[in-house]
Amino acid sequence: MPLIAAVAALLLTVLAAAALMPLSLVLRYRAGTARRQARGWVAALNALAMAASATLFACAAAVTSLWVPRALRYTLIGFAAGAVLGLLGLWWSRWETTPHALHYTPNRWLVLGLLVLVAARIDYGFWRTCSARGCAARCCARSPTGRCSRAAAASS
Repeated sequence: MPLIAAVAALLLTVLAAAALMPLSLVLRYRAGTARRQARGWVAALNALAMAASATLFACAAAVTSLWVPRALRYTLIGFAAGAVLGLLGLWWSRWETTPHALHYTPNRWLVLGLLVLVAARIDYGFWRTCSARGCAARCCARSPTGRCSRAAAASS
């Protein structure tokens, strides 16, 4: 009985996450387009953390390129695209100077575009999972023993 309850709780958690995804995306859009105060120490800490993270990621991509061809090249292309997107974000943001502080409002279209990209990536992950599971089920169904094997996968 406890096993059934654990499986049911896990299933409900997954279904709740899937059902709340649209709400999460709408709330993320609202938070992403809100007016914020620009703080120098936050920008400096963010730049430092980003530099450390990018360095570690580039090192990992360099090691990975031993097994995966052109992994480092694609990493550098991604860095360049991210830098261009970041500069566009800075340029397109609305900056407001007040006597007490500097405020900025991110560009709504850029936030929406990035949100659509994230949603498309999530949808792609679901699609890949479902299509892979469907393919595996078809391969196992064709196998005479009912077990998945390389021969059954090759014949499909």
